Amino acid sequence: MQSGLKSAVGLILAAVAALAPTAASSQDAAAAFFKGRQITVVIGSSAGGGYDTYGRLLSRHLGRHVPGNPAVVASNMPGAGSNAAANHIMTAAPKDGTYISIVFASVIVEPLLGERGRQKFDAAKIAFVGNANKEVFMCAVRAQSDIKTFQDMRNREVVTGASAAGGATADFPTMLNTFMGTNIRIVRGYPGTREITLAVEKGEVEGACGLAWSTTSVQYPRTLQEGQPLRLILQEDMTGHPVLNAAGIPTSGQIATTVPERQALALFYAQNLFGRPFIASPEIPPERLAALRTAFNAAMKDPELLADAKRLNVDVIPNSGEEVQDLVAQMYATPADVVARVRKALGQDK
Repeated sequence: MQSGLKSAVGLILAAVAALAPTAASSQDAAAAFFKGRQITVVIGSSAGGGYDTYGRLLSRHLGRHVPGNPAVVASNMPGAGSNAAANHIMTAAPKDGTYISIVFASVIVEPLLGERGRQKFDAAKIAFVGNANKEVFMCAVRAQSDIKTFQDMRNREVVTGASAAGGATADFPTMLNTFMGTNIRIVRGYPGTREITLAVEKGEVEGACGLAWSTTSVQYPRTLQEGQPLRLILQEDMTGHPVLNAAGIPTSGQIATTVPERQALALFYAQNLFGRPFIASPEIPPERLAALRTAFNAAMKDPELLADAKRLNVDVIPNSGEEVQDLVAQMYATPADVVARVRKALGQDK
């Protein structure tokens, strides 16, 4: 009996010993490749917005954690609701690990819930490096508006600014019109959220929906106080952000009443769980993708990055690349009738 136990332990130790060189050699191979090279983080939005903030935050700290310590630079590529950047990463950019991108979460769910013709790649095959923050989106109006409550958005027309269809500022208010009875007229064409909020301040539009709290809290750090440019009306989320909940800003999850409404909104808002996703081509050699994922996880815990995030007043609530991969797989397994209701709401049931 004891001899058999020793034999089993011996086999386990031998297996572990056999694996160790493999892991080490993969790390060495990644280090040998990345040393002296440059990683480009392609930001799928205009400068100054939330995605730009998170993309540049990671860019400043990632290189210390990638084997070989490559230089890391950030480059903006806005357009088509982040699909311009995603198409670049998945088709044109080198597939060697030197290009990753931060894109709108809508890029990932678009083939399931939205337009299916703007992507030159199979979104189901996207490789995820990680996600920097779980997000809560909001509706807000300019402080001078007579819109005070969510019910007011049902009672009269509200003109909101938006980027392209498929972006949060377009799709989130569309969902409210369909499932929550709002009367929102969506004006598309703004490059990004920074331009939208400036348009709200100048009175070009009355408000905006699909605004990320992580961005708004940076641009308007006193936004929950009286006299600030924006007045928050609704959290477009099922459960909300602790700070906004404490301030009494209602959530869609609280207001929606019927089971079909709640099912549809829960599916759509699932993308909030990976609000700042970093993606890569699935063609990257496995050891380099693993190295990038490990480096991302380490960077998200790095005291220097966290201090930088605190200075910028942005949340860092990350998910690993593997966790995001699982979340996306679960979304794509949603019952077809629920998916159909959301697609119809977004005008994608043809």
